[in-house]
Amino acid sequence: MTANVSDAVPDAGTEAIDRSRGVAVVGTGTMGQGIAQVALVAGHPVRLYDSAPGRAEAAVAALAARLDRLVEKGRMDRAERDGAVARLHAAADLTELADAALVVEAIVELLPVKQQLFAELEKIVGDDTLLATNTSSLSVTAIAGGLRLPGRFVGLHFFNPAPLLPLVEVVSGFATDPAAATRAYETARSWGKTPVRCADTPGFIVNRIARPFYAEALRVYEEGAADPATIDAALRECGGFRMGPFELTDLIGQDVNEAVTRSVWESFSQDPKFTPSLAQRRLVESARLGRKSGQGWFPYGEGATAPGPHTAPPAEPPSAVVVQGDLYQAEPLVRLLQETTSVTVDLREDAVAGYPGWIELPSGARLFLTDGTAADDAAMPVIHFDLALDFATCERIVLAPAVTVDERSLREAIGLFQALGKKVSVIKDVPGMIVARTVAMLADFALDAATRAVADADDIDTAMRLGVNYPRGPLAWAEELGADWVLETLSNLHEEYPTGRYAPSQALRRRVAAEAAAAASAERDADAAGGEGAS
Repeated sequence: MTANVSDAVPDAGTEAIDRSRGVAVVGTGTMGQGIAQVALVAGHPVRLYDSAPGRAEAAVAALAARLDRLVEKGRMDRAERDGAVARLHAAADLTELADAALVVEAIVELLPVKQQLFAELEKIVGDDTLLATNTSSLSVTAIAGGLRLPGRFVGLHFFNPAPLLPLVEVVSGFATDPAAATRAYETARSWGKTPVRCADTPGFIVNRIARPFYAEALRVYEEGAADPATIDAALRECGGFRMGPFELTDLIGQDVNEAVTRSVWESFSQDPKFTPSLAQRRLVESARLGRKSGQGWFPYGEGATAPGPHTAPPAEPPSAVVVQGDLYQAEPLVRLLQETTSVTVDLREDAVAGYPGWIELPSGARLFLTDGTAADDAAMPVIHFDLALDFATCERIVLAPAVTVDERSLREAIGLFQALGKKVSVIKDVPGMIVARTVAMLADFALDAATRAVADADDIDTAMRLGVNYPRGPLAWAEELGADWVLETLSNLHEEYPTGRYAPSQALRRRVAAEAAAAASAERDADAAGGEGAS
């Protein structure tokens, strides 16, 4: 949105802030120090301020020590280090920030406290000074609401650790001038970061779209389908994610992660898609906050041993299987069976075109890629297997048998995937299993955000890859899987859990309808062209 003329940034320009101009950081915690280091290494004079006496001076000493470690590791030469330290100063009072070209706030996540800080800063700094908040959960618009010049206010959301992670979300509030957002964007880029633009909505890009990664794992755990270590292993070794959600929230801090989830949920008027987890709330209430407290979902500290995932013991593979129809995303499994095992594969065409295929075991049980339904819904013995990022290279396969599946059939299924070199985990029957329901939700959240102009598609995928290390952007993933697969999976989940949590977004429904219409039009054109050629 274009700001009012009176809110515009006076003569600020849209280029990156010159490196001769000062950058001030208010707040000297981990994020504040990290942002200060980024600006300092980029060549700016930097001032650090903290309301707590002595904190700014301690932060300056800590930053100097960080730079010393960079020199020791060969990542910075001594002259660069000495120049940076010479440009770094502690500020005893806010008035010492008067000449800063940019002030970034990284203080406590309390709206009134941030509003008061910026009200004071606006009396001190020049009208062309860019003001920025590093908030991860509060409204940029609300923080700037009482300012005389809200047009020069932006969100600059760095990710922890700021010196290492490349992503910066540049957030435009309702009154942010486009010139201010562009100047912030170009400044972040000049610092070697990868900025993305987004609107001021709850959670911005990453914290909005990432909620299902945590929420679906917690839901599977709460349903008693699998333990945290096995869920983490499924998402890492099958889904291709860098870390599982339980180990990741232990690293982030259970209190921090739960607070962000709750903030986004409340900001979206308690939309069931964002509902927080009771299990995580109990973990926070018991002060099991993760690594920082020595105990979260897993134990930490000296001598602590984290539990491993449940992995099935070795089993004999069947001598032969029947592959009926097209396995679609799981088709690489057929090639693997043919090329790397002694299992005889009998390929048969599907009797109904477009209907998902299956692998039939000698016992008569059938293996289906999960589609969001429960295996128990089938009229025959069915074993679902979970989605993988790449079935050819994934390390683990997750199985969910129906109650009608006997031990022999389950052992055949386990042995079949073990013959492909995969570790196998067996979980209880749960609709959508682990990876499939997570990926379907991530894809729908991303498509909904893009349609609502939270950010464009490229920035969304970039943010999710760089901000939380996803193996693939959720929109690119949806493109590969097919929007119709996402819609079918979520529709089935919505039927299994009619709470609204899995209701497909209107954006997804429209995408599928548009793709179907385009395909039908292309088919008509092809038929017409064929008819003309025949004449």
